[in-house]
Amino acid sequence: MDGNFRIVIAGGGRVGKRVAHILDDRGHDVTVIERDPEQAATLSGDYVATVIEGDATRPGVLEQAGLERADVVAALTSQSGTNLAVCLLTRELAPDTQTVVRTEDEPGTEFDRFVDEVIFPERAGARAAVNAIEPDVNTLEDVTGTLDILELHVAEHAPVADRSLEEVSLPRGSLIVSDAAGDTLAGPDTVLHPGESYLVAVEPSVVDEVLNLFRG
Repeated sequence: MDGNFRIVIAGGGRVGKRVAHILDDRGHDVTVIERDPEQAATLSGDYVATVIEGDATRPGVLEQAGLERADVVAALTSQSGTNLAVCLLTRELAPDTQTVVRTEDEPGTEFDRFVDEVIFPERAGARAAVNAIEPDVNTLEDVTGTLDILELHVAEHAPVADRSLEEVSLPRGSLIVSDAAGDTLAGPDTVLHPGESYLVAVEPSVVDEVLNLFRG
Protein backbone atom coordinates (compact mmCIF):
# COMPACT_ATOMS: atom_id res chain seq x y z
CA MET A 1 0.00 0.00 0.00
CA ASP A 2 1.39 3.37 -0.99
CA GLY A 3 0.30 6.79 0.25
CA ASN A 4 -2.04 7.57 3.13
CA PHE A 5 -4.66 5.02 4.10
CA ARG A 6 -7.46 4.26 6.55
CA ILE A 7 -6.62 2.27 9.67
CA VAL A 8 -8.93 0.91 12.36
CA ILE A 9 -7.25 0.10 15.68
CA ALA A 10 -9.02 -2.11 18.21
CA GLY A 11 -7.72 -1.16 21.64
CA GLY A 12 -6.70 2.29 22.85
CA GLY A 13 -4.38 1.21 25.64
CA ARG A 14 -0.62 1.75 25.86
CA VAL A 15 0.26 0.11 22.53
CA GLY A 16 -2.83 1.22 20.60
CA LYS A 17 -2.50 4.82 21.77
CA ARG A 18 1.17 5.04 20.79
CA VAL A 19 0.46 3.47 17.39
CA ALA A 20 -2.38 5.94 16.78
CA HIS A 21 -0.07 8.86 17.56
CA ILE A 22 2.65 7.64 15.18
CA LEU A 23 0.21 6.95 12.33
CA ASP A 24 -1.50 10.30 12.81
CA ASP A 25 1.91 12.02 12.60
CA ARG A 26 2.34 10.30 9.24
CA GLY A 27 -0.93 11.63 7.86
CA HIS A 28 -3.07 8.48 7.99
CA ASP A 29 -6.79 8.39 8.75
CA VAL A 30 -6.99 6.58 12.10
CA THR A 31 -10.03 5.29 14.00
CA VAL A 32 -9.66 3.69 17.45
CA ILE A 33 -12.24 1.42 19.07
CA GLU A 34 -11.92 1.34 22.88
CA ARG A 35 -14.42 -0.30 25.24
CA ASP A 36 -13.28 1.47 28.43
CA PRO A 37 -15.11 4.84 28.70
CA GLU A 38 -12.31 6.60 30.62
CA GLN A 39 -9.60 5.42 28.22
CA ALA A 40 -11.75 6.36 25.21
CA ALA A 41 -12.27 9.86 26.63
CA THR A 42 -8.53 10.29 27.24
CA LEU A 43 -7.65 9.24 23.71
CA SER A 44 -10.38 11.44 22.24
CA GLY A 45 -8.82 14.41 24.02
CA ASP A 46 -5.51 13.76 22.24
CA TYR A 47 -7.13 14.60 18.86
CA VAL A 48 -5.09 11.98 16.97
CA ALA A 49 -7.92 9.71 15.87
CA THR A 50 -11.65 9.25 15.58
CA VAL A 51 -12.54 7.39 18.78
CA ILE A 52 -15.47 4.99 19.09
CA GLU A 53 -16.41 3.68 22.54
CA GLY A 54 -17.47 0.06 22.15
CA ASP A 55 -16.57 -3.60 21.79
CA ALA A 56 -14.63 -4.27 18.57
CA THR A 57 -15.71 -7.93 18.58
CA ARG A 58 -19.28 -6.80 17.79
CA PRO A 59 -19.99 -6.50 14.03
CA GLY A 60 -22.00 -3.30 14.42
CA VAL A 61 -19.15 -1.53 16.20
CA LEU A 62 -16.60 -2.54 13.56
CA GLU A 63 -18.94 -1.37 10.82
CA GLN A 64 -19.47 1.93 12.67
CA ALA A 65 -15.69 2.40 12.52
CA GLY A 66 -15.85 2.32 8.71
CA LEU A 67 -14.69 -1.25 8.14
CA GLU A 68 -15.87 -1.27 4.52
CA ARG A 69 -13.41 1.58 3.73
CA ALA A 70 -10.52 0.43 5.94
CA ASP A 71 -7.20 -0.66 4.47
CA VAL A 72 -5.99 -2.21 7.73
CA VAL A 73 -7.55 -3.42 10.97
CA ALA A 74 -5.01 -3.72 13.78
CA ALA A 75 -6.22 -5.57 16.89
CA LEU A 76 -3.95 -4.24 19.65
CA THR A 77 -5.78 -4.92 22.92
CA SER A 78 -3.96 -6.70 25.76
CA GLN A 79 -5.99 -9.89 25.14
CA SER A 80 -4.84 -12.27 22.39
CA GLY A 81 -8.24 -13.97 22.20
CA THR A 82 -10.04 -10.66 21.70
CA ASN A 83 -7.54 -9.60 19.05
CA LEU A 84 -7.94 -12.84 17.11
CA ALA A 85 -11.73 -12.52 17.28
CA VAL A 86 -11.53 -8.99 15.84
CA CYS A 87 -9.33 -10.17 12.97
CA LEU A 88 -11.55 -13.18 12.19
CA LEU A 89 -14.61 -10.94 12.16
CA THR A 90 -12.81 -8.54 9.84
CA ARG A 91 -11.98 -11.36 7.44
CA GLU A 92 -15.62 -12.38 7.40
CA LEU A 93 -17.01 -8.87 6.85
CA ALA A 94 -14.22 -7.35 4.73
CA PRO A 95 -12.00 -10.09 3.23
CA ASP A 96 -9.73 -7.65 1.38
CA THR A 97 -8.80 -5.68 4.50
CA GLN A 98 -5.35 -6.41 5.93
CA THR A 99 -5.36 -7.69 9.52
CA VAL A 100 -2.71 -7.26 12.22
CA VAL A 101 -2.96 -9.12 15.54
CA ARG A 102 -1.10 -8.43 18.79
CA THR A 103 -0.23 -11.46 20.93
CA GLU A 104 0.63 -11.65 24.62
CA ASP A 105 2.96 -14.62 24.16
CA GLU A 106 5.86 -15.26 21.79
CA PRO A 107 4.12 -16.02 18.47
CA GLY A 108 4.61 -19.26 16.60
CA THR A 109 2.85 -20.11 13.36
CA GLU A 110 -0.61 -20.82 14.78
CA PHE A 111 -2.01 -17.44 13.70
CA ASP A 112 -0.64 -17.50 10.17
CA ARG A 113 -3.80 -19.01 8.62
CA PHE A 114 -6.06 -16.39 10.16
CA VAL A 115 -4.27 -13.02 9.98
CA ASP A 116 -1.84 -11.16 7.73
CA GLU A 117 0.65 -9.98 10.38
CA VAL A 118 1.45 -11.05 13.96
CA ILE A 119 3.28 -8.77 16.41
CA PHE A 120 4.63 -9.33 19.90
CA PRO A 121 4.99 -5.76 21.19
CA GLU A 122 6.04 -6.62 24.73
CA ARG A 123 9.39 -7.40 23.11
CA ALA A 124 9.42 -5.06 20.13
CA GLY A 125 7.45 -1.97 21.16
CA ALA A 126 4.71 0.00 19.39
CA ARG A 127 6.92 0.66 16.38
CA ALA A 128 6.68 -3.06 15.50
CA ALA A 129 2.92 -2.59 15.15
CA VAL A 130 3.44 0.46 12.94
CA ASN A 131 5.84 -1.49 10.71
CA ALA A 132 3.22 -4.24 10.30
CA ILE A 133 0.49 -1.72 9.48
CA GLU A 134 2.62 0.46 7.18
CA PRO A 135 4.82 -1.98 5.19
CA ASP A 136 6.35 0.57 2.83
CA VAL A 137 8.08 2.35 5.74
CA ASN A 138 10.36 0.52 8.18
CA THR A 139 10.90 2.30 11.51
CA LEU A 140 14.06 1.04 13.21
CA GLU A 141 13.60 0.05 16.84
CA ASP A 142 14.96 1.65 19.99
CA VAL A 143 17.13 4.29 18.34
CA THR A 144 16.82 7.38 20.53
CA GLY A 145 14.14 9.46 22.25
CA THR A 146 11.31 10.56 19.98
CA LEU A 147 13.49 10.77 16.88
CA ASP A 148 12.50 8.24 14.20
CA ILE A 149 15.05 6.52 11.99
CA LEU A 150 13.12 5.39 8.92
CA GLU A 151 14.09 3.16 6.04
CA LEU A 152 12.26 4.80 3.13
CA HIS A 153 11.76 3.45 -0.37
CA VAL A 154 11.86 5.93 -3.27
CA ALA A 155 8.74 5.55 -5.44
CA GLU A 156 9.03 5.73 -9.23
CA HIS A 157 7.47 9.18 -9.58
CA ALA A 158 8.31 10.61 -6.16
CA PRO A 159 9.39 14.28 -5.95
CA VAL A 160 12.88 13.20 -4.83
CA ALA A 161 13.33 10.51 -7.52
CA ASP A 162 16.53 10.86 -9.56
CA ARG A 163 17.48 14.06 -7.75
CA SER A 164 20.59 14.76 -5.69
CA LEU A 165 20.36 15.91 -2.09
CA GLU A 166 21.66 19.28 -3.22
CA GLU A 167 18.52 19.62 -5.37
CA VAL A 168 16.09 18.29 -2.76
CA SER A 169 14.50 20.62 -0.23
CA LEU A 170 13.92 18.52 2.88
CA PRO A 171 11.86 19.99 5.73
CA ARG A 172 13.70 21.26 8.79
CA GLY A 173 13.98 18.41 11.28
CA SER A 174 14.92 15.70 8.76
CA LEU A 175 18.21 14.33 7.47
CA ILE A 176 19.05 11.60 4.94
CA VAL A 177 21.80 9.57 6.61
CA SER A 178 22.80 6.88 4.11
CA ASP A 179 21.54 4.24 1.73
CA ALA A 180 19.69 1.35 3.38
CA ALA A 181 22.82 -0.81 3.47
CA GLY A 182 24.61 1.86 5.47
CA ASP A 183 27.72 1.58 3.30
CA THR A 184 28.33 5.31 2.82
CA LEU A 185 27.09 8.52 4.42
CA ALA A 186 24.82 10.62 2.23
CA GLY A 187 26.17 13.92 0.93
CA PRO A 188 25.12 16.72 -1.44
CA ASP A 189 26.03 14.58 -4.48
CA THR A 190 23.99 11.56 -3.33
CA VAL A 191 21.27 10.79 -5.90
CA LEU A 192 18.00 9.27 -4.70
CA HIS A 193 17.27 6.52 -7.20
CA PRO A 194 13.74 5.10 -7.68
CA GLY A 195 13.43 1.59 -6.29
CA GLU A 196 16.20 2.07 -3.73
CA SER A 197 15.90 2.66 0.01
CA TYR A 198 17.58 5.19 2.31
CA LEU A 199 17.90 5.73 6.05
CA VAL A 200 16.32 9.01 7.13
CA ALA A 201 16.37 10.64 10.59
CA VAL A 202 13.08 12.47 11.15
CA GLU A 203 11.46 14.46 13.93
CA PRO A 204 7.83 13.35 14.43
CA SER A 205 6.42 16.74 13.42
CA VAL A 206 7.73 16.47 9.84
CA VAL A 207 7.35 12.73 9.16
CA ASP A 208 4.30 13.26 6.93
CA GLU A 209 6.13 15.83 4.77
CA VAL A 210 9.12 13.54 4.32
CA LEU A 211 6.95 10.54 3.42
CA ASN A 212 5.17 12.56 0.76
CA LEU A 213 8.52 13.46 -0.84
CA PHE A 214 9.45 9.79 -1.11
CA ARG A 215 6.03 8.52 -2.15
CA GLY A 216 4.81 11.15 -4.55
